[in-house]
Amino acid sequence: NGKPAALVALYQMPGANALEAAGGAKKVMEKIKESFPPDLEYVVALDTTLSITEGISEIKHTLVEALVLVIVVVFLFLQGWRATLIPLLAVPVSLVGTFMLFPMFGFSINTLSLFGLVLAIGLVVDDAIVVVEAVEHHIEHGMTPKDATLRAMEEVTGPVIAIAVILAAVFVPTAFIPGITGQLYRQFTVTIVVSVLLSTVVALTLSPVMCSLIMKPKDPNKKPNVVFRRINHWLAVGNHKYVKIISRLVK
Repeated sequence: NGKPAALVALYQMPGANALEAAGGAKKVMEKIKESFPPDLEYVVALDTTLSITEGISEIKHTLVEALVLVIVVVFLFLQGWRATLIPLLAVPVSLVGTFMLFPMFGFSINTLSLFGLVLAIGLVVDDAIVVVEAVEHHIEHGMTPKDATLRAMEEVTGPVIAIAVILAAVFVPTAFIPGITGQLYRQFTVTIVVSVLLSTVVALTLSPVMCSLIMKPKDPNKKPNVVFRRINHWLAVGNHKYVKIISRLVK
């Protein structure tokens, strides 16, 4: 602004936390400002960490939105809070477990790892939903929750493991891309793969236990509401067409 000035540039050291470095620098400047002459002041002309802060904030919002959407979709299709609760518990267990393994891989919580977790939210519920639907199917046929769970796990253990292996096979090759591009994608990829594998462990351990404890047979005299009836109608129509197409392809 037409007055004498001096520029002080701070550069981040490799491996340092950008937000902590910027915050520390601002605290230091606030402290030494107390000993400035009356006609001297300072301003932060450029703060490159603002984009990081904004990016993490946006990803947090997306994380919440994704979780809410998963809750709504799962509830609409499973049509019961007990059945909905089991897949939803797989989300925090899988995500927190992924965070716990970050130090082992030398990762930090940043925009790439958080973006990977946003995508993983939709994936980690899959295995638990497969288990819940299988258990519910057998309960509807008159079995007790415990017996239904044992029968369901005999049927779906293989498919649940296959789901995890296939998803991992899709993402793992990305971790071996060489150069800077590979380093950028590696953290994103490993985050998804680890969360998916943990969700498989949850689906084979925690989910069956919860199914046997909290699942209850539905009251046959209780009719579903209008929304559920419409959903069930279109599911039945879609299922019928899907089976016909598969039958033709098999022939």
